[in-house]
Amino acid sequence: MTARKPIPRLAQMKVEPNISLYDRTVKDTWRVFVIMSELVESMDALSDYQVLVPIFGSARTKPSHPSYKSAEKLAALLVKNGYGVMSGGGPGIMEAANKGAAEAGGVSVGLNIELPVEQHPNPYQNVKLDFRYFFLRKVCFMKYAVALVAYPGGFGTMDEFMEVLTLIQTHKTNRIPLVLVGVKFWGPVVKWFKNTLLAEGMISPEDLDLFKLVDTPEEAFTYITRFHNAVGIRGTEK
Repeated sequence: MTARKPIPRLAQMKVEPNISLYDRTVKDTWRVFVIMSELVESMDALSDYQVLVPIFGSARTKPSHPSYKSAEKLAALLVKNGYGVMSGGGPGIMEAANKGAAEAGGVSVGLNIELPVEQHPNPYQNVKLDFRYFFLRKVCFMKYAVALVAYPGGFGTMDEFMEVLTLIQTHKTNRIPLVLVGVKFWGPVVKWFKNTLLAEGMISPEDLDLFKLVDTPEEAFTYITRFHNAVGIRGTEK
């Protein structure tokens, strides 16, 4: 009988992990306290802001891009009507959202994450939090959101949109307006939802009503405010 080879320790493997979660030198039981402290600190800081609208999108979007200008304008519209704006705190669409909110004199929240590439804090945050763990950052995005807006983006944006959509679909969070901005970008995704997911019975027809596809910041703002007016939510100045 051939003896089993021992499983290599992570420190002996050639691929170096770049995420602190894989640091096995710290026992998982102690890591729980790190997680707790990060969650308590972030919830304490955000609890004063009750009408926040997270705006997601690509970190690679340049200031000259129409999506950047659109997100900046939407953020300004929101804060001028009593909402606060929240982003991932980085460049691209996140920067546009924070910039539009800050320059319009409103609450501009950035939930920053430690990443090896593409993430550096933008200078337009007047409420700034730092996270080590993606899942805690997502908890804070959802807990304090009264609406969510997704601009064109990559894997991270898709992940955030799909997770929020799933939470709403499964009634694990309250129904809030979920908006996709950019018909050219999101249109094929929505078409796939209809022609594949719905056609094969993977989702229900009413699931397609859980989000709204628009093309302009004005349309996004109108959808959010009409939704809130119908359920009695109002923007509140801080």
